[in-house]
Amino acid sequence: MRPLLALVPGEPAGIGPELVVKAAQRDWDADLVVFGDADTLLRAAAAMSLPLALHRSGEAPRVPHSLEIVDVPHPVLAAFGRPEPVNAASVVTALTSAAQACLEGRLHGLVTGPVHKAAINEGGIHYTGTTGLLAAHAGTEVVMMLANPAMRVALQTVHLPLREVADRITPGALERTLRIVDGALRTQFGIAAPTIAVLGLNPHAGEDGHLGREELDVIIPTLERLRLDGLRLVGPLPADTAFLPAKLHGFDAVLAMYHDQGLPVLKHADFAHAVNLTLGLPYPRVAVDHGTALDLAGTGKADPSSLFAAIRCCTQLASRRAGA
Repeated sequence: MRPLLALVPGEPAGIGPELVVKAAQRDWDADLVVFGDADTLLRAAAAMSLPLALHRSGEAPRVPHSLEIVDVPHPVLAAFGRPEPVNAASVVTALTSAAQACLEGRLHGLVTGPVHKAAINEGGIHYTGTTGLLAAHAGTEVVMMLANPAMRVALQTVHLPLREVADRITPGALERTLRIVDGALRTQFGIAAPTIAVLGLNPHAGEDGHLGREELDVIIPTLERLRLDGLRLVGPLPADTAFLPAKLHGFDAVLAMYHDQGLPVLKHADFAHAVNLTLGLPYPRVAVDHGTALDLAGTGKADPSSLFAAIRCCTQLASRRAGA
């Protein structure tokens, strides 16, 4: 089956529209349907002197440099690099419309570009991130995982102040995360018996309680209980040595306890080809692993590697799901 993927550019004043235009210049193993503003995409194409033809479903045959579009007009054509809060509702509508098409089975996966959280909140919409938006829309619990050719890193907590992290690492929360990650590795990535490395929260994984008790009181008992259910879990491991290449070779994924414990290592290893996956949704969702880069908008200099990697990854996940 040739997958049909939704592609959402994200913030119209950022680099997302330009990246989508660059994606239209290539042939993919999936067909792409853009959910966004046609005028914004055509302006981005003109700024880069690249060809782009947009057509609605059934209006025209697929031709080079063309994209099928579900037009979600923005009230204002934002200047490059200057987000307009009045566009907040249409930015969010593009995401939820694409997600709904995936939930209904009309599309087989979702690829998303970068959004500008501050502009959406200034537009009167409480917005903490696309991952949370899609989870609420689908009514599921999800886990954020970033991946590149070197590693996969899932997060137990995401965008929290560091002083709040320890309180969020409870037996129930940790079990939910590990079951979602284990299930996704099996069903989405086709790994029959995945091995997950679990990092400790504290330096040296707590040093037997001398540097904190979260490992002894929460992490170790939870891992022992889940191992009885057949999950292959290693840890808790000290974060400062868990990412050594010799160790990573034996892991299918690493679970970090907080955002900056795992992601700097992944991004240092290969930032250009990193993608952001939302595990636990009933469809594959893959996003770019970078922001809106407002300073580059309109220049044509933005690197499309992460978007291209996201399209390839989502295509693979959608194809595997269809063949399951």
